[in-house]
Amino acid sequence: MTLLNNLRTRRRRLAVAATAAGLLAALLTAGPAAATPDPGDSPAAREKVSKSDAAEARAAISAGEIPGQDEIVHSANIKHLTNLPKEALPGTNSDLAFQGKYAFAGNYDGFRVFDISNPKAPKTVAQVLCPGSQNDISVSGDLLFLSTDSSRSDNSCNSTTQPATEKSSWEGVKIFDISDKKNPTYVAAVETACGSHTHTLVPERKNVYVYVSSYSPNATFPDCQPPHDGISIIKVPRKSPEKAAMVGFPVLFPGEGADGGGNPGSPTNPGVSKTTGCHDITVLPSKDLAAGACMGDGILFSIKDPENPKIIDQVQDNVNFAFWHSATFNQKANKVVFTDELGGGGAATCNEAIGPNRGADGIYEIVGKGDKRKLVFKSYYKIPRHQADTENCVAHNGSLIPVKGKDIMVQAWYQGGVSVWDFTDSSKPKEIAYFERGPVSTDTLALGGAWSAYYYNGYIYSNDIAKGFDVLKIDDRRTDPAKWVHQRELNVQTQPDYFGFGW
Repeated sequence: MTLLNNLRTRRRRLAVAATAAGLLAALLTAGPAAATPDPGDSPAAREKVSKSDAAEARAAISAGEIPGQDEIVHSANIKHLTNLPKEALPGTNSDLAFQGKYAFAGNYDGFRVFDISNPKAPKTVAQVLCPGSQNDISVSGDLLFLSTDSSRSDNSCNSTTQPATEKSSWEGVKIFDISDKKNPTYVAAVETACGSHTHTLVPERKNVYVYVSSYSPNATFPDCQPPHDGISIIKVPRKSPEKAAMVGFPVLFPGEGADGGGNPGSPTNPGVSKTTGCHDITVLPSKDLAAGACMGDGILFSIKDPENPKIIDQVQDNVNFAFWHSATFNQKANKVVFTDELGGGGAATCNEAIGPNRGADGIYEIVGKGDKRKLVFKSYYKIPRHQADTENCVAHNGSLIPVKGKDIMVQAWYQGGVSVWDFTDSSKPKEIAYFERGPVSTDTLALGGAWSAYYYNGYIYSNDIAKGFDVLKIDDRRTDPAKWVHQRELNVQTQPDYFGFGW
């Protein structure tokens, strides 16, 4: 079925809810950038898209034709293989990690382990109840790590929520032994200042370093007072994880005054988040590099000494970026894709009113050498389909699809779905495939959609906030070479060197 037929037969116009529109207007401004998905029905079809079909498809999208409630639509070069709904953990689904034939899915109520040896029919192996938003998750060897970024009564999995002003409040990183995937065992916890919104692993043979990203959007938490201008670093001995401990809090934004040296935000830079920490960090160990998405700033730094990271460059975008959320290197480490989580992930920012440059990806090239390297902005990328004003939609978590000589990425956009796009030409990124559901609600703005979408050993896995665990298969000549690249383990924020150093 061609893209046009797909749009004609499966899409319908969706009325914009007045209540959601009112909320949107109170929140902000962003939208789409043109791209032509590849049909991929056959080798011949994959070579060409009818110009008239593509033009009509773009016209239909711009006219406001949006999938109906929960209706699945996708480009013809993506197949939806299966969905596993939520089971024992009813909370918000969050991030994903992978090891061998297993996928690990975070949830605000704990985490879930899937056997994905047959991607068309994954099976639940374990569900661990351990509440504490947002339970950002990663794995290394026999260890699993969870981030807790909410005020808890203690560090156990039986903890309860309590006011952040309580002196006994706990938040930080929990560690599990996953040598038995069916029975993960809680072994340790480390409290960190301002909690752990996300974390990133820097694995070594004997130890695992954990870079903890946290930030203080307000002064509610006693340990979150500004300037919260660094990251917590935890050292975890692999053979004795119970001895995990903080080993440092390097300052990434040195500066004068109580607020440190990051972006001052409003009122100096209206609409831009004040920098009081980092949201997410991605490391590329093979290149001793890391990229930090830190609220009002994007940073590039060296991790040659993992306990003492060193800033190389720092950039800001006070025109279009509201909240620097995450980062992805290309394989050659001469580009970084930063995401802007405009509206905090809870707003409808993929409609015509917002525009193509906000709530989008920013593509930066890395120029120069050594400590003199600089981040140079090239362009923005945003999904080329307007979403309803009842759909939270903004750039979110994604990963590289390992195709040698190309820069191709799969990415989650909450209710904007999953987008596969090519940024080999940094100035002209383009979408090549997509998958999405219609809105969770056609009446009010309701939270849902893909939190993460990652490529792992031939398949795309996505954790949908509301609908559960999705498995997708892309069939496209541009991504076909990635089928031959296999990983033993994947934490997307610890990017692998897919093809060997310096290819």
